[in-house]
Amino acid sequence: MGKVAVAFAAVAVVAACSVAAVMVGRRMKSRRKWRTVVEILKELEDDCDTPVGRLRQVVDAMAVEMHAGLASEGGSKLKMLLTFVDDLPTGREKGTYYALHLGGTYFRILRVLLGGQRSYLDVQDVERHPIPSHLMNSTSEVLFNFLAFSLERFIEKEENGSNSQGVRRELAFTFSFPVKHTSISSGVLIKWTKGFEISEMVGQDIAECLQGALNRRGLDMRVGVLVNDTVGALSLGYYHDPDTLVAVVFGTGSNACYLERTDAIIKCQGLLTTSGSMVVNMEWGNFWSSHLPRTAYDIDLDAESSNANDMGFEKMISGMYLGDIVRRVILRMSQESDIFGPISPVLSEPYVLRTNSVSAMHEDDTPELQEVSRILKDLGVSDVPVKVRKLVVKICDVVTRRAGRLAAAGIAGILKKIGRDGSGGITSGRSRSEIQMQKRTVVAVEGGLYMNYTMFREYMEEALVEILGEEVSQYVVVKAMEDGSSIGSALLVASLQA
Repeated sequence: MGKVAVAFAAVAVVAACSVAAVMVGRRMKSRRKWRTVVEILKELEDDCDTPVGRLRQVVDAMAVEMHAGLASEGGSKLKMLLTFVDDLPTGREKGTYYALHLGGTYFRILRVLLGGQRSYLDVQDVERHPIPSHLMNSTSEVLFNFLAFSLERFIEKEENGSNSQGVRRELAFTFSFPVKHTSISSGVLIKWTKGFEISEMVGQDIAECLQGALNRRGLDMRVGVLVNDTVGALSLGYYHDPDTLVAVVFGTGSNACYLERTDAIIKCQGLLTTSGSMVVNMEWGNFWSSHLPRTAYDIDLDAESSNANDMGFEKMISGMYLGDIVRRVILRMSQESDIFGPISPVLSEPYVLRTNSVSAMHEDDTPELQEVSRILKDLGVSDVPVKVRKLVVKICDVVTRRAGRLAAAGIAGILKKIGRDGSGGITSGRSRSEIQMQKRTVVAVEGGLYMNYTMFREYMEEALVEILGEEVSQYVVVKAMEDGSSIGSALLVASLQA
């Protein structure tokens, strides 16, 4: 019996050792897998790094490209398009005006009542609708017939059927895509962005397309202004504060415009305006510089997009793309470790993760990060521990921080071009008297990414102070312009009647 007991004890010891070995092996394997995702995260952080020195290089590159784009057609990645907007609203405008805004995700219709002074601006009956996805690759006729029908329904809802029977309505059309203007009320489409692909429209006059659709529906309405969304935002900003010289939109896409001296627009020598200036639509989404911190995820996203080798800056900072960059990082982590469980096929679907979901995860303050868990379940990733949820939040933070800081560098580049960045061409330190001469500059900002994503907004504003410095940044005011692209365009059409 003694020998049997010893044998059993020996077997038990061997079994215990085997179990312990298995447990240790699993822990070692788990640690290696976690080390793998930590290394992927560290690589992402390094590749997305935006120290202030690098941001200032982007600022300089932006200013150089602006100069080149003003000097000659095709001389820069920045198109620097003339808008023929040379006089901005004064506050003396009167009457009722309409605005239609076709953006990347939504379209808006509204009516504005103006009373001849800045304090009397009544925005009425704002309607905001998602753009049906089938319209984005339909035909010109289908798209504009839909917009005209929507305007007709909007007008029918007016009190007593019509507020101005017998009077032709003036409409401002905000069109958030690159257009080469021939006047303030006409221009041809250069190319589509933001997922639209109606090739037959390239080269067509956008205002004529809409006017034709309005006429076919028997609407007595004239397209009086055709502008970009940034120009609308600048117009509203200037209406409230004449120090507004720059406008930027951060939404589905991103773009900027600013007020430029006409004598600086070299490619249009002899251009004369009563004000001596003109609003320039930069189309800055296509900006590129070797100083931009590009990752392998950006390269793959660009290669697989419908506009490869185009809109490089926009693909780093705008709402259409941030979610997909985050998705690509999570997908790689799930492929190289099992911390997310079995690889979800949903994670392989481009653009399945929207930026509003990234915002919700990034800013999740619930116990145990339940919002992160909910969104991951929508992606086919279930029951991940809190440690993994925190990892996802960190990915969102790295991608969004880079976007916000690059957005700030873009704004600072415009300020440098127009001499409002505090440098004044001086390379050495500035005296107190020179700082006191710095002029106040307002930057109007609009778009869902800026308005709704708090961390993006905070990173952008924080970086702008870093780039400009404490003393100069106090003269630069960033103001949110909700619905500015629509309201501002209505103000422009009103200013033409004043």
